[in-house]
Amino acid sequence: MAFLELEKLTKSFGAHNAVDGLTLGVEKGEFVALLGPSGCGKTTTLQMIAGFVEPTSGAIRLGGKDLLAIRPAKRGLGIVFQSYALFPHMTVAENVGFGLEMQGVGAAERRTRVGETLELVGLGAFASRFPRQMSGGQQQRVALARALVIRPQILLLDEPLSNLDAKLREGMQIELRQIQRTVGTTTILVTHDQAEAMALGDRIVVMEHGRVAQIGKPRDIYQRPATRFVAEFIGTMKRLTGSVSNGTFTCKAGDIAWAQAPATATEILFRPEDIRVVESGEATGLKGTVAAAFFLGDRTRLFVDVGEAQPLVIESTARRDFSHGDPVGLAIDPRGLLVL
Repeated sequence: MAFLELEKLTKSFGAHNAVDGLTLGVEKGEFVALLGPSGCGKTTTLQMIAGFVEPTSGAIRLGGKDLLAIRPAKRGLGIVFQSYALFPHMTVAENVGFGLEMQGVGAAERRTRVGETLELVGLGAFASRFPRQMSGGQQQRVALARALVIRPQILLLDEPLSNLDAKLREGMQIELRQIQRTVGTTTILVTHDQAEAMALGDRIVVMEHGRVAQIGKPRDIYQRPATRFVAEFIGTMKRLTGSVSNGTFTCKAGDIAWAQAPATATEILFRPEDIRVVESGEATGLKGTVAAAFFLGDRTRLFVDVGEAQPLVIESTARRDFSHGDPVGLAIDPRGLLVL
């Protein structure tokens, strides 16, 4: 039995199912990312766990107990919102200690736990500051400390890093993962950022139109997507059209030897890192023509015409110049080929 169980969880708004029969088990100490585009139901799922939205049907169990029978304030969950929701008139220490005060924790213990948690998130010297005196990243850590200080059974994160700039967001991802591993709190993250989900999650739940499209470890989701939606939503996917015969995939650009080829296929998919421009004289089964080339310093971005409706975009690190109309040989690693 999983620590947190969602069983056939459904939330309908009129005729629209925001979440449709979602079943998921989360183990204690696990970090799970709910990933998908806007409107896929991931935030509604989080809100049902938190108790802010009542399910239309289905069950939520935490440690074997019916969570739906418990009032939101009594569920023992820590929540970090996208907006941080800090009290502007309170100091950092007062913000972090607010939940403990509501729980009736004594002043001495409250001071101790607030101090320990602020040290955990690297803000031990900021206890007397107000939110307006802090950067976005520091405010995010205050919100995280406030959620962790109550020692929650589950930590719920609703797009907590989306308001930060790209560089700060990357740094906070590392800090967030380190803190979660240190504390060991079961964590559920809602995000639309594929890289964030892959960097943070032990497992990823990809959602589409309120349903689960695939659940798996980041590497499995990326390398073995279950559906076309997952394949194209996670990272970048390229394609060639053609046919299979005797372990060879034949397309307009040439042939690809493929020992594991299925009996039939009219389209193959592959990741950008699985195709490269070959050096002069190197054997290749595919050929194309450079439609455009952009030198970017450490690499050249090539748009290669291979007879498809759209050219293939390939990043080449070859130390050579490319010009419009140049013929190029291409090689694809058959281990990365997919048929969906």
